[in-house]
Amino acid sequence: MARQRKPKGRPISGWLILDKPFDYGSTEAVGKIKWLFKAQKAGHAGTLDPLASGMLPIALGDATKTVPYVMDGRKIYEFTVSWGEERATDDLEGDVTQSSDKRPTEEDIRALLPKYTGVIEQIPPQFSAIKIAGERAYDMAREGETVEIPAREVEVHRLTLLKAEADKAHFEVECGKGTYVRSLARDMGRDLGCYGHISELRRTLVAPFGEDRLVPLEKLTALEDIEDQDERLATLDAFLIPAAEALAELPHLPVSEDQARRLRSGNPILLRGRDAPLPTPEAYATLKGDLISIGAIEEGEFRPKRVFG
Repeated sequence: MARQRKPKGRPISGWLILDKPFDYGSTEAVGKIKWLFKAQKAGHAGTLDPLASGMLPIALGDATKTVPYVMDGRKIYEFTVSWGEERATDDLEGDVTQSSDKRPTEEDIRALLPKYTGVIEQIPPQFSAIKIAGERAYDMAREGETVEIPAREVEVHRLTLLKAEADKAHFEVECGKGTYVRSLARDMGRDLGCYGHISELRRTLVAPFGEDRLVPLEKLTALEDIEDQDERLATLDAFLIPAAEALAELPHLPVSEDQARRLRSGNPILLRGRDAPLPTPEAYATLKGDLISIGAIEEGEFRPKRVFG
């Protein structure tokens, strides 16, 4: 019988809310954080393009099991649209595909905003991670193929014009899962008859994590100068947020040590009394702040679906 290989790295768990720098890939950032923390595993909750900066929530260890809940959270972006050119990638990186001398007025832009608020249909950019017949759209686009990507519904909660200038405009958007800000820029430019592309993009929120949780990458890499590894890792670990905080939108059930043992063994626990929580398809249980389980509350029981620690 083959021996099971021991995972490399530390079995730490938690979220790091990275302030990803410009011109740095999301996969590259995750790899760097995993290496810095000597973590066994790591993943992120929502890709940021290399030319975008800002919030990239990175999960370490068991916290990776909570990634889908953060992926579903609302997001806020600040972005700048430069008018006069449409580009293949819908941002600064691509070749110019359309151009115009026309420029919109501030009134033109404000009049357009309601069209892009609420549940709208949007076609993702040609250069995106959308899969078409099993292939990434950006791989097909780089090979020169014209990718037919179907429109899909996304939700824009709020789109605000912050400032209008002669050749560009600055916006803030609050949106749901799957919204492409590059597509907003492209489509607004077409509607205004002047074309447009993203020239600056920064993500400031991925719910439930706020901007106050951001940690700049350079603040973490500066700790590489600490020669004592135990001291260095302890200093890094202080930046981690408990995995349970990713589930802030779900009902919460504090449990006892006996209940935690049952849940970790995959067994349900009884919920009795007038203060017993109401039935719900998803809730999470903690012991002294540590995440124990995600499960369902039904028929007077908390039934674990996923267990931690």
